[in-house]
Amino acid sequence: MATARVATVVSAQADPSAAPATASRDRRAWLAGAAGLAGALLLGAAPARAQREFPNRPIRWIVPYPAGGGSDFLTRIVGNQLAIDTGQPVVVENRTGGNTSLGAAEVLRAPADGYSVLSADNGTLVFNPVLYRNLGYNPQRDFAPVTLMGRFPLVLLVGPASGVRDARAFLEDARAYPGKISYASAGTGSPHHLAMELLQRQARLRMLHVPYRGAANAVADVAGGQLQAMMCDLAACLGFIRSGRVRALAIADRVRLPQLPEVPTFAELGIDGVEAAALVGVVAPARTPPEIVARLQQAIASAIHNPAVHRKLAAYGVEPVGGTPAQFATLLHQESERWDGLIRGLNLTLD
Repeated sequence: MATARVATVVSAQADPSAAPATASRDRRAWLAGAAGLAGALLLGAAPARAQREFPNRPIRWIVPYPAGGGSDFLTRIVGNQLAIDTGQPVVVENRTGGNTSLGAAEVLRAPADGYSVLSADNGTLVFNPVLYRNLGYNPQRDFAPVTLMGRFPLVLLVGPASGVRDARAFLEDARAYPGKISYASAGTGSPHHLAMELLQRQARLRMLHVPYRGAANAVADVAGGQLQAMMCDLAACLGFIRSGRVRALAIADRVRLPQLPEVPTFAELGIDGVEAAALVGVVAPARTPPEIVARLQQAIASAIHNPAVHRKLAAYGVEPVGGTPAQFATLLHQESERWDGLIRGLNLTLD
């Protein structure tokens, strides 16, 4: 499979804005490992000294998606502030291919010293282990969760040429013409794809899936009228919505979004259980010392919660988080339990 590799040094001067039983045991072990970070910090003076001195050289940050996408934007914004805060360069490297598995493999080959980390979304950590029989990595065994950087809320969109004015009309059309409405996604097995599959299951719809390589091209074709609909992350589609090139119909979240206060949630429309988001966090190789993982989390969370960074991410459509490793591990465990059954029920495989 073709790969692409692009590296960029992010510094203070850069402008980045331009098997079920086995899996269950693995998840429990992952949760226990993340929860044990606090205890590891009490083991002696040497780990404390390592934590204080980290980082003392450049950090290599792998993004398994192309430059310019949501994960890349989030990484560069946070990485820029991290470089300012620590005084060390952050080298952002786009390593694409294999539905993010090549970027994951690149980090696993690196020393487990905290100087090589991966921007990992729920595709990498939750969906891929079910979609691939021969993935080449086990997220629970091979990675240490560091922090969830942000949530990308998902929105149901249609193009202006569709003639559909609201979500109820869209749902009526989809029920009246099963298999006739085509929807785009950022790729088979992406959060965008699986969110629409979730909607179809909960609302008893049947539509035709057309996968793209990334959300940008997909939403552009919805805006251009080539496809009727899409479940898209807010970061990728907010500009299209504000310019009138696509119409937002419903939010796949518990509450309405402040950026789109007039757009209802699916629950408001009487369809429960349609909540989905693209989740982007940071992981390190599993053997990374707990005190270094803790220091990484503190530094990245501090960058995320910098007021200027926080405002920029929110304006772009990202919900900033910056939680603890244990919170990230718990979330991933919950996400796996939510999505495994849907993926297996659809008989989705990518190898």
